[in-house]
Amino acid sequence: MSSKRPSSDSKSIAYQEFGPSANSQALERTVPDLPPQQQNIRIQATRSGRKGKTVTVITGFQHKPETLTNLLKQLKSHCGSGGTLKDNILEIQGDHCQTLLKILSELGYKVKISGG
Repeated sequence: MSSKRPSSDSKSIAYQEFGPSANSQALERTVPDLPPQQQNIRIQATRSGRKGKTVTVITGFQHKPETLTNLLKQLKSHCGSGGTLKDNILEIQGDHCQTLLKILSELGYKVKISGG
């Protein structure tokens, strides 16, 4: 007796609301890649949620992830510390507000230090 169930490797779709998913590139949000002069960047040293460790958080970027990854690598090497990229927010370990303010303003960004 043979079963009429579709095999697990076949792509049978029971219901799809918005048509074929082959055009997934059209559904992705486009990120405007603005020049540095048109971006307002905020730098803040914070400890909240990091078990007492100080982290410098840089927000306000409107770049593609590839551009931000390259910028993060450059900033980490200038500061001599580690860091990460989370949701278009750069985090660099340690308190490097003044160093990052100088570097980013030399790169052409409009930068302000926020917080105490």
